[in-house]
Amino acid sequence: MTTPLHDTTPDYDLADQQLIDAEADSTPQPVPPSTSPAGRLVLGASLVLIAFNLRPVFSSASALLPEIRSELGLSTLGASLLTTLPVVCLGAFSPFAPRLAQRFGSERTLLGVLFLLALGTALRGTSSVLLLFLGTAIAGACIAVGNVLLPGLVKRDFADRAALMTGFYTMALCAGAASAAGLTLPLERALGGSMAGALSAWALPALIVGLIWLPQVLSTTSQVRRSGFSVVGLWRDRLAWQVTLFMGLQSALAYCVFGWLVPILRERGLDGVTAGAIVSASVMIQAASCLVAPQIAVRGKDQRVINASLCVIAVVALLGLLFAPLSTVWIWAILQGIGQGGLIAVAMTAIVLRSRDAHVAAHLSGMAQCVGYLLAAIGPLVVGLIRGWTGSFAWCAVLFVVLGAGAAINGWSAGRARYVEARTIEKAG
Repeated sequence: MTTPLHDTTPDYDLADQQLIDAEADSTPQPVPPSTSPAGRLVLGASLVLIAFNLRPVFSSASALLPEIRSELGLSTLGASLLTTLPVVCLGAFSPFAPRLAQRFGSERTLLGVLFLLALGTALRGTSSVLLLFLGTAIAGACIAVGNVLLPGLVKRDFADRAALMTGFYTMALCAGAASAAGLTLPLERALGGSMAGALSAWALPALIVGLIWLPQVLSTTSQVRRSGFSVVGLWRDRLAWQVTLFMGLQSALAYCVFGWLVPILRERGLDGVTAGAIVSASVMIQAASCLVAPQIAVRGKDQRVINASLCVIAVVALLGLLFAPLSTVWIWAILQGIGQGGLIAVAMTAIVLRSRDAHVAAHLSGMAQCVGYLLAAIGPLVVGLIRGWTGSFAWCAVLFVVLGAGAAINGWSAGRARYVEARTIEKAG
């Protein structure tokens, strides 16, 4: 049972909608080291640079997937697992982020994330199948922790510039994915055809940002503060599950794009550099769509139409990329970016608008992130299996339609003007 919104609205700024920490009521609250303009500028730039490093792992391997299979003798199933593994890690390891932050502090945990991310990324370039998967798992786990903690820091330290930092943060995520999609193949050619060098080169930005972040950590004093609140009834609520399924199914489409769109376009006859450039452009379009879609979504009485419409746009564009003449591929790539970028933004918006207060929103975000990413991992895995069973990507159209239909149905339900029936209660003592 859900509660109608009537004329009430959440008592926090919509600009914060993409900055919900998955466990905001249990994450430590370090004392910000500096309030000077210069200090805030350095802090803001550091957070944006960290965000840049949270996506190259996905699209760099995609760009070189044919070469990886050829040089390492990876089977179709192995390639599917490689594209799926980091997405599984996003769901599996995100619940550990608040505990790590409580133990070590958010800043120190992020420092460890950056250095371990650099290590995991470097291991992927060792020309060993075992180390390729081990490095991918390490990198995926680090990205999961960063996904949870980084938005919380942005929200905490830039509450007065939330909309601006949201834009920079989102664009940095997209820029990281787009850079890896568009530059990995040219980098491989510049390194004399070294696939291993091109994969491991993406460890360098993470290492550099870790060194930039180090002074921030050394100047921070952590103060762990446990909240006196808990949220009950969330996991039994039907609307909460509809929001979670909407998040997970649209994410499955997104990671199909990250993991397989370059190989799909290469199989259709495009050269690797052009295919990477097309995917890179599509991902950058997602950044712009992320900024615009929520503003459109909140102007209506509910979000049912925009949620379902964006699902249709994203799926139709994917079908165009699969079957339409190659002369129109850029058009479909742009449309896919509009649809996919809008979907992640309105899915995050749904978390806020369907919650009575910030505590419920935080826990609903944690539920949607943990379950949603585990569900999203099915997408790239099934794409690879379909390619192996049929010898073609054409039948992936069925998968895209099924995922899109599921996202549209749950997005329509999640877009209704209702609150989830979860309650925030004060803990005794």
